[in-house]
Amino acid sequence: MSSAVAAEVDAVGTAAPAGFAEIIERVRPAVVGVRVKNEGRSSANDTEQELPFVPGSPFDRFFRQFGIPIPDSRAPRLTLGSGFFISGDGYLVTNNHVVASGSAIEITTDDGKVYQAKLVGTDPQTDLALAKISTQNELPYVRLATAEPRIGDWVLPIGNPFGLGGTVTAGIVSARGRDVGEEPYNDFIQIDAPVNKGNSGGPTFNVRGEVVGVNAAIYSPSGGSVGVAFDIPSETVKLVVQQLKDKGHVTRGWIGVQMQSITPTLADVLGIKKAQGALVAQIESNSPAVKGGLGIGDVIFSVDDREVKDPRDLARTIAGIAPGTSVKLGIFRDGEQKVIAVTLAELPREVEAKLEKAEPGERSALGLTLAPARSVPGAGEKGVVVTDISPDGDAADSGLQAGDIILSIGGHDVNTPAEVGKMVNDARTHSKHAILVRIMRGETTSFFAVPIG
Repeated sequence: MSSAVAAEVDAVGTAAPAGFAEIIERVRPAVVGVRVKNEGRSSANDTEQELPFVPGSPFDRFFRQFGIPIPDSRAPRLTLGSGFFISGDGYLVTNNHVVASGSAIEITTDDGKVYQAKLVGTDPQTDLALAKISTQNELPYVRLATAEPRIGDWVLPIGNPFGLGGTVTAGIVSARGRDVGEEPYNDFIQIDAPVNKGNSGGPTFNVRGEVVGVNAAIYSPSGGSVGVAFDIPSETVKLVVQQLKDKGHVTRGWIGVQMQSITPTLADVLGIKKAQGALVAQIESNSPAVKGGLGIGDVIFSVDDREVKDPRDLARTIAGIAPGTSVKLGIFRDGEQKVIAVTLAELPREVEAKLEKAEPGERSALGLTLAPARSVPGAGEKGVVVTDISPDGDAADSGLQAGDIILSIGGHDVNTPAEVGKMVNDARTHSKHAILVRIMRGETTSFFAVPIG
């Protein structure tokens, strides 16, 4: 088996990295090209490639030179992507965005054989899909890595860029834990190996021939590779693919809370040592959180003794636990650490699992113009509406906005401007440097730490 040797900082006397030919010879037969007929046009931002064939153009002649079939321009438009077999009986992994809008999926293996594939299931949240082909022959397949790659490890993507199947590139792991887009389950591996349109759904291998990730997205102002690509980690692929195989869809654990990040100022106001964890800003009615006794203002810092870094970390952890499982949440409440048990429910299909991140400011003072919510049309009956914020006032840089509805200060409900003033004065009397303000903005509730002078 071939291996790669990392170059030393002192280059004197160091050997060049070993070649990857033996690894590629073993794993490339398991990588396939994916060709999907679409009724509509694909997005220009997708990593798959919709080929703009113009009869007689240089692009047309280039692809004919390489023996790639040219589709009839009157036929449904095509999306080209990549995939790979994970079992000898024909199960293969690709991206959801490659196959989601397709009416027919065609698979081309490394030896040129063509198969029609049936879609088993998709998971838009992680952009993964599982398909299957029928064949009497045992197919070559690859394994998903059991260990996470380290930053700096060699990686080898193989795929179908621009329809050029079986293309191999090489690079290293540039970073881990990248969040790309709005979904809370994003936890991408960033690599610098050249990845282009058409590589979507293809595998990225380590030097042991194991799949460490699935190519899903590229950052590219020009549309081509600039050395910033993102892979779905193998640990995520394992969890999702097994559920797709067993039941055709993915179920996720759910506790029913809206969370926000802990800033240093919030940490100081809440009395916690480190600015990490997930602050509970809102709780769904009749949710596991309600039944388990979780409260607004609680800070979740662990799940079954596993540390929670931030709201996305909590969302990914809970989502990876089967509904019906009882978990122990470590929380910080009223200056004390507690542990409560919550039995997870299944994430409702209609719930759009997005994290709302607040960006509270960290300067001092108030200077708010306020009005009772009941006196402002459409504001409801509870709370106090912020109608104006003085640019020279104490709250100018707090993160509060005109139109916010202040629901409580320091855990106490407020319904008049006078009550807000009293809470601020009480905080100053007790030598506090900031107050914890809970507000409603649209349909979202958030906490803000507002320093006071």
